[in-house]
Amino acid sequence: MPVSPALAEDLAAAVADLYEAAAGTLTEQITRALAEGIDSPLWVELKLAALGNLQAAVDEVIAALQASASGAIHAAVAEAYERGQQAAVAELGALGVGQTAAAVSALPTAPVVDRLAAAVIADTGPAHLRMLRQTMDVYRSVIARAAAAPVLGAQTRRQAAQSALDQFADRGVTGFIDRSGRSWELRSYVEMAMRSAVGRAAVEAHTDRLGAAGVDLVIVSQAPEECRLCRPWERKILLREGASGARDVELEHGIEDGRMVTVHVAGSLPEARSAGLMHPNCRHTVSAYLPGVTKTPEPQASRGTYEDTQKQRYLERQVRKWKRLTDAAMDDATAKARQARVRAYQARIRELTAETGLPRKRHREQLSTAR
Repeated sequence: MPVSPALAEDLAAAVADLYEAAAGTLTEQITRALAEGIDSPLWVELKLAALGNLQAAVDEVIAALQASASGAIHAAVAEAYERGQQAAVAELGALGVGQTAAAVSALPTAPVVDRLAAAVIADTGPAHLRMLRQTMDVYRSVIARAAAAPVLGAQTRRQAAQSALDQFADRGVTGFIDRSGRSWELRSYVEMAMRSAVGRAAVEAHTDRLGAAGVDLVIVSQAPEECRLCRPWERKILLREGASGARDVELEHGIEDGRMVTVHVAGSLPEARSAGLMHPNCRHTVSAYLPGVTKTPEPQASRGTYEDTQKQRYLERQVRKWKRLTDAAMDDATAKARQARVRAYQARIRELTAETGLPRKRHREQLSTAR
């Protein structure tokens, strides 16, 4: 069967859920700690005295996250690689051209899995320190702002505390910079890193198996609502590995011995991937191409535009944002008002999907509840 990064995106989401759950737990802990006794005249002194207790609780959450994350990352990459291998074996078996036995032969997977998992663990390692530092910074900031507000006459203590908490719940743990200089919040950063790793694992496993079976060409699918990076490679034939650049190559027919056919290749798969194909969230697939046998797929009509998909993702982020803010609410009235905002953004998603035909992805509107 064809393979794409989407083959393993659920594995990336599962790891990202761990980090989102930990961040949600930290928000809940801060909210409870600050709300307790907030109307007491000794509130500031009590909160400062409890600083050590809160840090111990935060340390416990982060230690549990560290204990789970490394194993989960390695397991996800290993599973993605296995899915890619299985996809190649199934695809060659369906073609019925005799390469299946070669594809099933054992390939050394551990080095590939270890390399990809180690890269993600190194990239996400700083998240744990930032979670501790930013959580404690927010706690101190809330106390300082709430203590100063009545003196300044600008806000009540509760309003000041809620305002500071909202900023943290809105942004989450931030400050993660990717290689292009873009800043990410915690869950998005982890999911991006994981999608990249598991997508690469699945695609590499697939092409490794094709190579073991002597298949040197792959063809790229057409995916609806494609982005500008992927569009040049749609429905193109690529060398599984090798030199870049478009050219005609003479190859033996896929099922007729001794017959040569001319195939126009648009370049190599590594070239296309370095140009953006198979990026995280990419819906394109690659599959085995047999010269003289495989047909180029017909163009498909899109359900909407790439811009529509980006609008949908924006609305999904807003749903998650207002759910986080609901979790940080210090009273029922505030929580109800924020739940109304959640429903309003969900209504906009329903309108968009009805208008464009895009599928609604409810899982992307959810916060992880594995506290």
